[in-house]
Amino acid sequence: MYRVLLRPILFRLGGGDAETAHERTLHLLALLSRSRPLYRTLELLTTIRDQRLSRTVFGVQFPNPVGLAAGMDKDGVALPAWAALGFGFVEVGTVTHLPQPGNPRPRLFRLPTHEALINRMGFNNAGAAALAHRLASLQPAPVPVGVSIGKSKVTPLEHAIDDYCASFRVLFPYAAYVAINVSSPNTPGLRQLQDADHLRALLAALQRVNTELGRTHSRGPLPLLVKIAPDLSEPALDELLTVCADHAVAGIIATNTTISRHGLAGADPALVVETGGLSGRPLTLRARQLVQYVARATGGRLPIIGVGGIHSPDDALRMFEAGAALIQLYTGLVYHGPLLPRRINHALLSYRKGAA
Repeated sequence: MYRVLLRPILFRLGGGDAETAHERTLHLLALLSRSRPLYRTLELLTTIRDQRLSRTVFGVQFPNPVGLAAGMDKDGVALPAWAALGFGFVEVGTVTHLPQPGNPRPRLFRLPTHEALINRMGFNNAGAAALAHRLASLQPAPVPVGVSIGKSKVTPLEHAIDDYCASFRVLFPYAAYVAINVSSPNTPGLRQLQDADHLRALLAALQRVNTELGRTHSRGPLPLLVKIAPDLSEPALDELLTVCADHAVAGIIATNTTISRHGLAGADPALVVETGGLSGRPLTLRARQLVQYVARATGGRLPIIGVGGIHSPDDALRMFEAGAALIQLYTGLVYHGPLLPRRINHALLSYRKGAA
């Protein structure tokens, strides 16, 4: 139904502009989120509630391990609807300390034959304070909410630490965990923060603030996760993991989008040359390999959220087998529709039954 009927309609919205379709879908979900009877009805149709799906990771209890990735709902406008669609958690953002419009449009491109997207959104969001205000109005959240924070574009790299800490302070009371996005390819210079020296200073500062706020709010420090790029070399990744271990990082999110264009043979050349991060099916294998590498390098002691190219229940099962504790969806949701979380959770229950 989705692929044959709904997806073609969505893909034609706004003259085929991918961001227009995204905005209108998000607007519809935001409206649905304001009507308790509507999202409760949706929940009955799409959500699997089963204790066997529940898991506790880095001290947070998730009703199921299938999450919505950052970028889909940057400003957290549709949280009840995402929960009603069967997601076990939602990561909002990436949000920045200062509101910003992002990069000029067009900045989101579909490659349907490869089930891929290229985006250069540039952290378009209403700012950390606006997100904090919205999350405060939704307490308690319907599912755990992670918050992805990044650097404001106008903030020089040498002041990035203050920028991240400012966002962290205002969002601390409302987040189940905080993801440190140092791997988007769409903010100039941001990926330099993955380098060991930059990352060491950033994490040290954030953990100091984390400890301080944990005492102030009587809830203890939040789990801090680092989101990594799929383009890191193994030596750079080893160095990053050492820094994360030294600064008590609670988990790794693997991966962000890639600047590589591997796997796009036969795609429209005009789209392939668009700048930005590539996501979707071409990233499936690389993301899984990176999750497996991190799991082995850390002896399975560091929880991993696997994200990238998960388009089917089989992709999800393989990501868990590679070592992911949780997974996230984005591009797979665009191409395979809102029942994908349900299908994955159903497959997980069947897998557990078969393993038993």
